[in-house]
Amino acid sequence: MKRTHLLTATLPIVLLALALPSAAKNVKVQMKTADGKSAGYIEIKPGGTGVKLLLHVKNLPPGQHALHFHQAASCDGAGFEGAGPHFNPDGKKHGMLNPEGHHAGDMDNFTVESSGEAPRVTVIDKDVTLSPGPHSLLSNGGTSLVVHAKADDMKTDPSGNSGDRIACGVVEAKGQ
Repeated sequence: MKRTHLLTATLPIVLLALALPSAAKNVKVQMKTADGKSAGYIEIKPGGTGVKLLLHVKNLPPGQHALHFHQAASCDGAGFEGAGPHFNPDGKKHGMLNPEGHHAGDMDNFTVESSGEAPRVTVIDKDVTLSPGPHSLLSNGGTSLVVHAKADDMKTDPSGNSGDRIACGVVEAKGQ
């Protein structure tokens, strides 16, 4: 009798856990430079509100760089034009310091060391998700993650004077 109650109580919990969308799993984004070299990878994890990005990048010029989610799941074209504009489901202006709001794909700058790597760097984006919805990085086939040549000034529309796109990776759900 006790086993039946235990089974009855735990079975719905197990079924619910199995039914949760797999989109909430971590996503590993392989990055490449404009000349086709590996630029390492970035792991995107659900992080409470938004996502947490763990950077494992290499072969980048030293200094501060902008990092943005872009609208299309493409790194095609010279300068990665296929990535399209910044991910902006709410139609806001660019820049974390913009009084009119900012793109959901806007994030803090990060620093690459003289080795060309950015070890142990974590970036947070509270305005996007890996779960279904209008702010999902995985909706409509995915998005892309772009590293720019310079730091983002956090206010200039449309891209913060962040310079050329120097590395890109496609953000998509694998095996779904």
